[in-house]
Amino acid sequence: MSETDLTAWLTLALTPGLGPRRIAKLLAAFGSAEAACAAPTSALRSLGLSEPMLAALRAPDAAAISASLRWAEQAEAHILTLADPAYPPRLAELSSAPPLLFVRGDLALLCEPQLAIVGSRNPTAGGVQTTRAFAAHLAGLGLVITSGMALGVDAAAHLGALETGRTIAVLGTGPDRVYPAAHRELAHRIGSEGALVSEFLPGVGPQASHFPRRNRIISGLSLGTLVTEAAPRSGSLITARYAAEQGREVFAIPGSIHSPLARGCHALIREGAKLIDSVDQLLEELAPQLQSYLAQPAESADSRPSRPPAKAGQSSHRSSATPTATPADLDPDYARLLESMGQDPVAPDELVARTGFSAQAVSSMLLLLELQGHVSCLAGGRYCRHFGA
Repeated sequence: MSETDLTAWLTLALTPGLGPRRIAKLLAAFGSAEAACAAPTSALRSLGLSEPMLAALRAPDAAAISASLRWAEQAEAHILTLADPAYPPRLAELSSAPPLLFVRGDLALLCEPQLAIVGSRNPTAGGVQTTRAFAAHLAGLGLVITSGMALGVDAAAHLGALETGRTIAVLGTGPDRVYPAAHRELAHRIGSEGALVSEFLPGVGPQASHFPRRNRIISGLSLGTLVTEAAPRSGSLITARYAAEQGREVFAIPGSIHSPLARGCHALIREGAKLIDSVDQLLEELAPQLQSYLAQPAESADSRPSRPPAKAGQSSHRSSATPTATPADLDPDYARLLESMGQDPVAPDELVARTGFSAQAVSSMLLLLELQGHVSCLAGGRYCRHFGA
């Protein structure tokens, strides 16, 4: 994208009162951000722009635009517009999709299958342990764990994911700010090993109104949202309700009836959230969406993410789902991979050597075969075949 076009997008984003829906109307009417900024005043008025909006559009904040362009010149710093092919497709489906995303880190993660994990800023020790265990297990299976980098459950979700895989933090500040300040080291690690995402321009600090807006992005990026522990008025319930409105799955982990931090989860379950008490159960609920994403021919699997193997000593998931296909019904490449496993546990690298498939293809195919109940991942990252499947 040219600097002129990006400047036009930044101009729209900086215009007070031009939210995502109104910007979408301008884009639909004029075809591009540049054309919208250059449109006749009468045409802009006809679309409901007020005089203050028009004034801001004609005289944008040049310093803020320049600062954003300079920020994007840094390594691993990206500005995505809604028109960018790299813009995450699940988020783009929303009527309130952010016109701009500022991303630091691995841009490709935004388009990978994600699960949002959110909850209380003041969780119990058990809530932290449960969150971290779920996040580590799911990230080890290839899901990107997405959260809001808040204190408590959010931090536990990010840290658990970083043990075995990757994570995305959606910020309520500009991409160059860290909030809370105590998470400076965590933010640096996520930016290096995952991705930090914000719709706010560089230099923008935390404001109370930013965090509900952040929450819609957390849920919008994800296949579903899991609430692990939450009080009745927890902000994480906002994320869950956004997920429901967006047509995404909502999951909640139940707790003691005597615990105030279980009441938010219980309320979600009464409202229709799916009760989750194990990773297996969560994966069974997500399996149809994950299979849709992963069930692509092996020759195109290089475009899909590879997942890190389970670390030595870590117990990985064994799917209890009923296989959706018998070995005879599998795609030939998947059947070939399954046959190459033999009768003994085998490492993914050995399967690469035996089949000639790329490491990324093997990793993605193993995840689908695991979800279908044909294989299990063992401690140390080796796989075994289920001959009774």
